[in-house]
Amino acid sequence: MRITVVGDVLLDVDINGSATRLSPDAPVPVVDVGEIRRRAGGAGLVATVLARDGHSVSLVTALSDDDGANHLRRALSGVSVLAGAPLAPTPTKTRVRIGTHPMVRFDEGCAPPPVPLSTGEMLAAIASAEAIVVADYGRGITANTDIRAAIAEAVRRVPVVWDPHPAGSEPVEGVAVVTPNLAEALAAAKAAGLEATPTEGGKAGAFLLEKWQSKTVLVTRGEDGALLFTADTAVQDIPAPSTNVSDPCGAGDRLAGSLAVHLGRGLDHAQAAARAVEDASAFLAQGGAAALADPPEVGDAAEAGPVVELKGLELVGLQDSDLDPDGIQLAKAVRASGGTVVATGGCFDLLHAGHARTLAAARSMGDCLIVCLNSDESVRRLKGMHRPIVSAEDRAELLLALECVDAVVLFGEDTPESCLAEIRPDIWVKGGDYAPEDLPEARLLAGWGGRCVTVPFHPARSTSGLAAALAKVS
Repeated sequence: MRITVVGDVLLDVDINGSATRLSPDAPVPVVDVGEIRRRAGGAGLVATVLARDGHSVSLVTALSDDDGANHLRRALSGVSVLAGAPLAPTPTKTRVRIGTHPMVRFDEGCAPPPVPLSTGEMLAAIASAEAIVVADYGRGITANTDIRAAIAEAVRRVPVVWDPHPAGSEPVEGVAVVTPNLAEALAAAKAAGLEATPTEGGKAGAFLLEKWQSKTVLVTRGEDGALLFTADTAVQDIPAPSTNVSDPCGAGDRLAGSLAVHLGRGLDHAQAAARAVEDASAFLAQGGAAALADPPEVGDAAEAGPVVELKGLELVGLQDSDLDPDGIQLAKAVRASGGTVVATGGCFDLLHAGHARTLAAARSMGDCLIVCLNSDESVRRLKGMHRPIVSAEDRAELLLALECVDAVVLFGEDTPESCLAEIRPDIWVKGGDYAPEDLPEARLLAGWGGRCVTVPFHPARSTSGLAAALAKVS
């Protein structure tokens, strides 16, 4: 489905660590940082979740030109980002956790900026959408008069779900659903002079339905589910499945995105709301927004070694958390010329005939072959401390010596998702006896229209077998 998300993007940073002692300067815990993870928040989280579900997603937003915006663009790989001119620093929310226990949150650059500008491309993305999610986080994108006019026109054609914010703009009249949480609904009612208690959420919801002139209002209530208000039916209580939740962050974003999808597929409001509540519960059960963060930037990755950058075998001292710019540029150039980018990945420790056959088969499927290569630290975590047998520099050099390999990109994580998100291959090739759709990378590639292909596994040819044979003669 072609979905446009309109709203404000935030940068969420998770600092996770442990604490075993108090500071000598004050009675506060000393946090030993284990990892730092960054992810897109706000409208960026809605867009990320929908893209990972396989939808074609455009994000209409405002982005700055600072370091935070660079992190956001990387986190939003797979999403078509259409942004107006930068008018303010990137709003950043940094959470510090000890284990799973939140300790403190720091907010930077979160003061409301001037109303962002819009472009023709941004308005065209709204006009061409099959469903729209407005994720208002109070930073002005929904106050832009041209964007509001485009949404007002769109409500006549497609479902529009509006997730409001206390500091944001009033929803455009006629949207399919507005999704305040209970606290927001009560606050909005109180601001208008209507007193309502949490147990009287229905009074607030009915008031907002009339005030906003939307088709429905869905008041979300966390683990208690949601209340659906329509003009011609009684209030519907939608229960939420029982779920163990360690971090509720992102539940509202997941619900709003799912609601737009289900409405776009033709479900009525009650059916779509029930499915969206289930989706939000499942999202939290799987770890919520924190599970979508980029790979950690502190810890194993910080100890990684160098990476081979050039086809000409020049070695440069980049860290293995850096991606090979030559490989990424090659992919962009091939795509720009209308060619097909093919990628494959693995450890490739002790290169053997099975590897060579797989690589040759992969190269025959397109106009270039880029190999995503596990770093030494990554191989150790996956295979054990006795591996790799051959260092990353030598493994990359051997691969680049093969005529069928055009570039090598080193990655330090256990899986190649972040690497693939930068390369965005048209085809991802793996050897093995399983269906392509069962590969864990299948959903990621579907986000930009790519596909997974498997080639036959060659028995009796493996690195483990070679290593065992070498051990006998050493």
